[in-house]
Amino acid sequence: MKKSSRSMKQKQWKERPEITVGVDMGDRFSHYCVVNGEGEVMEEGRLRTTGEAFQRQFEGAVRQRIALEAGPHSPWANRLLEELGHQVIVANPRQIPALTASESKNDRNDAEKLARFAHCDPLLLSPLRHRSLERQTDLNRIRVRDLLVRSRTMLINAARGMVKSAGGRLPSCSSEAFVSRVQPYVPAELREILQPLLEQITSLKEKIRVLDQEIAGLEQRYPEIRILRTVPGVGPIVASTYVLTLDGPDTMASSRQAGAFLGLRPRQSQSGDANPQQRISKTGNVYLRRLLVQSAQYLLGRFAPDCALRRWGLKLAGAGGKRGKKRAIVAVARKLAVLLHRLWKSGESFQPFPQAAPGAVA
Repeated sequence: MKKSSRSMKQKQWKERPEITVGVDMGDRFSHYCVVNGEGEVMEEGRLRTTGEAFQRQFEGAVRQRIALEAGPHSPWANRLLEELGHQVIVANPRQIPALTASESKNDRNDAEKLARFAHCDPLLLSPLRHRSLERQTDLNRIRVRDLLVRSRTMLINAARGMVKSAGGRLPSCSSEAFVSRVQPYVPAELREILQPLLEQITSLKEKIRVLDQEIAGLEQRYPEIRILRTVPGVGPIVASTYVLTLDGPDTMASSRQAGAFLGLRPRQSQSGDANPQQRISKTGNVYLRRLLVQSAQYLLGRFAPDCALRRWGLKLAGAGGKRGKKRAIVAVARKLAVLLHRLWKSGESFQPFPQAAPGAVA
């Protein structure tokens, strides 16, 4: 019998050190609270949010359970404290209203709450797992590319708007061909003004091309990317982001949890007999969710190859009225999230028409 996700997490935190520490990490200073095995506060204080200060505080100490609040500084602190031999819990603040919505919120109180939650039951903190430094570096490369692409789009839109205000219009074209394609259509009075924009767009294009080559080479280090790319609409960017964001197929016990993990499951607000229909939760990684939606749009578009998932999505879009297409895109994105995790876990390539029950497409 397969273990549930909850039982697996409970086993992970079965070891319970005698000392529990809650650390609320600020940008310059971090507050900490130490409780003993009886849940009594032993020590409170603050230290600088630097690697040297954390090492002085926790190096050589008896093994402790340390709860951190997820944030910009938590990745390096997590790695450092684990190297020092401590048990580290990274709390998800979005899932803990006692931290984010408290009427008496301050760093000292947050540190004590983190310590008490970790002392009683680590699952109350909805623990997160930080990826390795190598994977984080590769993921940052993808994020830098996204920022450059959005910057290029912003500059292109600005150039088009300026030309329109002068009574002209630039032709439609791809972002890669924008500069060479629109040069003849720029009004004479704007050529000198727009030249810095066009030079920046050309520079961004070259930087994006280099990053595309680097990201395409990630499948040499992560062979599972090749498997995910067998799915229509899933290219190197989507596959690499999926692998690096989830960090491993064992992130969740069941592939069906992938949709909820990425915020593609409807919110739940059930109370008694009332169970109203909600929008999707939009929790989890925003960028990966956006990529999956783009892949779903391609799958339901004109040029996607025929497959069972495409037929299912088109049928859903046709039966949903005016809002059917949007709902179908989100539903296909959710199934893509589940399907990619399943292929990653099984090591099998995508089958357009699997020999299984109709409900087992994803």
